[in-house]
Amino acid sequence: MKKAILATKVGMTQIFNEDGSLIPVTVLQAGPCVVTQIKTEENDGYKAVQVGFVDKKDKIVNKDKGGKKEIVHRHGVNKPMKGHFAKAGVSGKRYVREFKFENAEEYTLGSEIKADIFAVGDKVDASAISKGKGFQGAIKRHGQHRGPMTHGSKFHRHQGSNGACSSPSRVFKGKGMPGHMGCVKVTVQNLEVVRVDAEKNLILVKGAVPGPRKALVTIKETVKAEA
Repeated sequence: MKKAILATKVGMTQIFNEDGSLIPVTVLQAGPCVVTQIKTEENDGYKAVQVGFVDKKDKIVNKDKGGKKEIVHRHGVNKPMKGHFAKAGVSGKRYVREFKFENAEEYTLGSEIKADIFAVGDKVDASAISKGKGFQGAIKRHGQHRGPMTHGSKFHRHQGSNGACSSPSRVFKGKGMPGHMGCVKVTVQNLEVVRVDAEKNLILVKGAVPGPRKALVTIKETVKAEA
Protein backbone atom coordinates (compact mmCIF):
# COMPACT_ATOMS: atom_id res chain seq x y z
CA MET A 1 0.00 0.00 0.00
CA LYS A 2 1.39 3.37 -0.98
CA LYS A 3 1.56 5.93 1.81
CA ALA A 4 0.97 9.67 2.09
CA ILE A 5 -0.20 12.10 4.76
CA LEU A 6 -0.78 15.81 5.32
CA ALA A 7 1.07 17.64 8.07
CA THR A 8 1.86 21.09 9.42
CA LYS A 9 5.39 22.27 10.04
CA VAL A 10 6.19 22.82 13.72
CA GLY A 11 9.83 23.86 13.34
CA MET A 12 13.39 22.55 13.44
CA THR A 13 15.37 21.10 16.31
CA GLN A 14 18.11 18.54 16.85
CA ILE A 15 18.25 15.11 18.44
CA PHE A 16 20.99 12.66 19.29
CA ASN A 17 21.25 9.23 17.73
CA GLU A 18 22.05 6.04 19.63
CA ASP A 19 25.73 6.39 18.79
CA GLY A 20 25.73 9.97 20.10
CA SER A 21 25.77 11.73 16.71
CA LEU A 22 23.71 14.91 16.38
CA ILE A 23 20.93 14.96 13.75
CA PRO A 24 19.13 18.14 12.63
CA VAL A 25 15.44 17.33 12.19
CA THR A 26 12.20 19.02 11.18
CA VAL A 27 9.19 18.34 13.41
CA LEU A 28 5.93 17.76 11.53
CA GLN A 29 2.45 17.51 13.05
CA ALA A 30 1.24 14.70 10.79
CA GLY A 31 -2.47 13.95 10.78
CA PRO A 32 -4.76 12.55 11.76
CA CYS A 33 -6.24 12.72 8.25
CA VAL A 34 -9.55 11.18 7.19
CA VAL A 35 -10.46 9.69 3.83
CA THR A 36 -13.22 11.87 2.37
CA GLN A 37 -13.54 10.25 -1.06
CA ILE A 38 -12.23 7.28 -3.03
CA LYS A 39 -12.08 7.83 -6.78
CA THR A 40 -12.26 4.88 -9.15
CA GLU A 41 -11.71 4.37 -12.84
CA GLU A 42 -15.39 3.53 -13.36
CA ASN A 43 -16.69 6.83 -11.91
CA ASP A 44 -13.80 9.26 -12.31
CA GLY A 45 -11.47 7.72 -14.89
CA TYR A 46 -8.56 7.26 -12.50
CA LYS A 47 -7.76 5.90 -9.06
CA ALA A 48 -7.13 8.31 -6.21
CA VAL A 49 -7.73 8.88 -2.52
CA GLN A 50 -9.00 12.24 -1.24
CA VAL A 51 -8.13 13.11 2.36
CA GLY A 52 -9.09 15.95 4.70
CA PHE A 53 -6.95 17.55 7.38
CA VAL A 54 -7.64 20.00 10.28
CA ASP A 55 -11.22 20.56 11.45
CA LYS A 56 -13.10 23.58 10.13
CA LYS A 57 -16.33 25.15 11.38
CA ASP A 58 -19.42 25.49 9.23
CA LYS A 59 -20.30 28.77 7.54
CA ILE A 60 -22.78 30.59 9.81
CA VAL A 61 -25.34 32.98 8.35
CA ASN A 62 -27.74 34.89 10.62
CA LYS A 63 -30.71 37.06 9.66
CA ASP A 64 -31.41 40.36 11.36
CA LYS A 65 -34.85 41.89 11.93
CA GLY A 66 -34.97 43.50 8.49
CA GLY A 67 -34.48 40.17 6.76
CA LYS A 68 -31.00 41.05 5.55
CA LYS A 69 -28.48 38.21 5.73
CA GLU A 70 -25.47 38.79 7.91
CA ILE A 71 -22.52 36.40 7.67
CA VAL A 72 -21.04 35.76 11.11
CA HIS A 73 -18.45 33.12 10.21
CA ARG A 74 -17.42 33.90 6.63
CA HIS A 75 -14.55 31.47 6.10
CA GLY A 76 -16.34 28.32 7.23
CA VAL A 77 -17.38 25.25 5.25
CA ASN A 78 -19.91 26.17 2.54
CA LYS A 79 -22.97 24.09 1.68
CA PRO A 80 -21.48 22.06 -1.23
CA MET A 81 -18.46 21.00 0.81
CA LYS A 82 -20.65 20.39 3.86
CA GLY A 83 -22.68 17.91 1.83
CA HIS A 84 -19.49 16.35 0.49
CA PHE A 85 -18.17 15.75 4.01
CA ALA A 86 -21.56 14.53 5.24
CA LYS A 87 -21.59 11.91 2.48
CA ALA A 88 -18.28 10.60 3.78
CA GLY A 89 -19.53 10.75 7.37
CA VAL A 90 -16.81 13.13 8.58
CA SER A 91 -16.72 16.65 9.96
CA GLY A 92 -15.68 19.69 7.90
CA LYS A 93 -11.99 19.93 7.03
CA ARG A 94 -9.83 22.93 6.24
CA TYR A 95 -7.45 21.20 3.83
CA VAL A 96 -8.55 18.69 1.19
CA ARG A 97 -5.94 17.02 -0.99
CA GLU A 98 -5.87 14.11 -3.40
CA PHE A 99 -3.29 11.36 -3.84
CA LYS A 100 -3.21 9.26 -7.01
CA PHE A 101 -2.70 5.70 -5.81
CA GLU A 102 -2.93 2.55 -7.88
CA ASN A 103 -4.15 0.73 -4.76
CA ALA A 104 -6.84 3.28 -3.85
CA GLU A 105 -9.40 0.53 -3.32
CA GLU A 106 -7.44 -0.66 -0.27
CA TYR A 107 -8.49 2.48 1.62
CA THR A 108 -11.93 2.79 3.22
CA LEU A 109 -14.16 5.86 3.32
CA GLY A 110 -14.01 7.74 6.62
CA SER A 111 -10.94 5.86 7.88
CA GLU A 112 -8.14 7.75 9.64
CA ILE A 113 -4.56 8.05 8.44
CA LYS A 114 -2.19 8.67 11.34
CA ALA A 115 1.52 9.33 11.71
CA ASP A 116 2.28 5.66 12.34
CA ILE A 117 1.67 5.00 8.64
CA PHE A 118 5.38 5.80 8.32
CA ALA A 119 8.16 4.03 10.21
CA VAL A 120 11.69 4.95 11.23
CA GLY A 121 14.03 4.62 8.27
CA ASP A 122 11.43 5.34 5.58
CA LYS A 123 12.42 7.70 2.78
CA VAL A 124 9.85 10.40 1.98
CA ASP A 125 9.33 13.45 -0.22
CA ALA A 126 8.11 16.65 1.46
CA SER A 127 6.25 19.33 -0.56
CA ALA A 128 5.18 22.78 0.66
CA ILE A 129 4.91 26.42 -0.37
CA SER A 130 8.26 28.08 0.29
CA LYS A 131 8.71 31.28 2.29
CA GLY A 132 7.86 34.44 0.36
CA LYS A 133 10.76 36.92 0.04
CA GLY A 134 8.96 39.64 -1.91
CA PHE A 135 10.71 41.56 -4.68
CA GLN A 136 14.45 40.78 -4.67
CA GLY A 137 17.40 41.66 -6.85
CA ALA A 138 19.38 39.31 -9.07
CA ILE A 139 22.11 38.79 -6.44
CA LYS A 140 19.78 37.43 -3.77
CA ARG A 141 17.34 35.79 -6.17
CA HIS A 142 19.79 34.03 -8.52
CA GLY A 143 23.15 34.28 -6.76
CA GLN A 144 24.71 36.53 -9.39
CA HIS A 145 27.97 38.37 -8.69
CA ARG A 146 28.15 41.97 -7.54
CA GLY A 147 30.38 44.76 -8.79
CA PRO A 148 33.32 46.37 -6.97
CA MET A 149 32.35 48.03 -3.69
CA THR A 150 35.29 50.50 -3.73
CA HIS A 151 34.98 54.28 -3.77
CA GLY A 152 34.26 55.67 -7.20
CA SER A 153 32.51 52.57 -8.54
CA LYS A 154 29.03 53.15 -9.89
CA PHE A 155 28.26 49.45 -10.18
CA HIS A 156 27.62 47.66 -6.87
CA ARG A 157 24.59 45.37 -6.76
CA HIS A 158 23.21 46.07 -10.21
CA GLN A 159 22.56 43.10 -12.48
CA GLY A 160 24.97 44.23 -15.20
CA SER A 161 24.61 43.83 -18.95
CA ASN A 162 21.39 42.13 -20.02
CA GLY A 163 21.96 42.20 -23.77
CA ALA A 164 24.62 43.85 -25.98
CA CYS A 165 23.46 46.66 -28.29
CA SER A 166 24.67 45.16 -31.57
CA SER A 167 24.45 41.45 -30.96
CA PRO A 168 22.13 39.87 -29.91
CA SER A 169 20.35 43.24 -29.41
CA ARG A 170 17.83 41.67 -27.08
CA VAL A 171 17.45 39.90 -23.74
CA PHE A 172 17.16 36.13 -23.96
CA LYS A 173 14.10 34.44 -22.55
CA GLY A 174 14.62 32.82 -19.18
CA LYS A 175 17.41 35.14 -18.12
CA GLY A 176 17.62 35.57 -14.35
CA MET A 177 16.21 38.99 -13.55
CA PRO A 178 15.06 40.81 -10.41
CA GLY A 179 11.52 39.96 -9.40
CA HIS A 180 9.27 38.10 -7.00
CA MET A 181 11.13 35.50 -4.98
CA GLY A 182 9.74 32.55 -3.06
CA CYS A 183 6.12 31.58 -2.37
CA VAL A 184 6.28 28.67 -4.85
CA LYS A 185 5.80 24.94 -4.42
CA VAL A 186 9.05 23.23 -3.46
CA THR A 187 9.66 19.49 -3.04
CA VAL A 188 12.60 18.06 -1.10
CA GLN A 189 13.19 14.44 -2.02
CA ASN A 190 14.61 11.43 -0.22
CA LEU A 191 14.32 12.65 3.37
CA GLU A 192 14.77 10.05 6.08
CA VAL A 193 12.21 9.53 8.84
CA VAL A 194 14.19 9.63 12.09
CA ARG A 195 11.45 9.28 14.70
CA VAL A 196 7.67 8.71 14.81
CA ASP A 197 5.44 9.54 17.81
CA ALA A 198 2.06 7.94 17.14
CA GLU A 199 0.44 9.29 20.33
CA LYS A 200 1.26 12.94 19.56
CA ASN A 201 1.05 12.48 15.76
CA LEU A 202 4.59 13.73 15.23
CA ILE A 203 7.04 12.78 12.49
CA LEU A 204 10.68 13.87 12.67
CA VAL A 205 12.53 13.91 9.35
CA LYS A 206 16.22 14.49 8.86
CA GLY A 207 17.09 17.85 7.32
CA ALA A 208 15.04 20.88 6.33
CA VAL A 209 11.53 21.02 4.92
CA PRO A 210 10.32 23.98 2.80
CA GLY A 211 7.83 26.51 4.11
CA PRO A 212 7.39 28.63 7.24
CA ARG A 213 6.03 27.40 10.54
CA LYS A 214 2.42 26.18 10.47
CA ALA A 215 2.73 25.61 6.72
CA LEU A 216 0.86 22.72 5.12
CA VAL A 217 3.29 19.95 4.15
CA THR A 218 2.53 16.93 1.98
CA ILE A 219 4.53 13.83 2.87
CA LYS A 220 4.71 10.98 0.36
CA GLU A 221 6.80 7.91 -0.25
CA THR A 222 9.89 8.96 -2.16
CA VAL A 223 9.89 8.50 -5.91
CA LYS A 224 13.64 7.92 -5.96
CA ALA A 225 14.78 4.32 -6.14
CA GLU A 226 17.25 3.14 -3.53
CA ALA A 227 20.81 2.92 -4.75
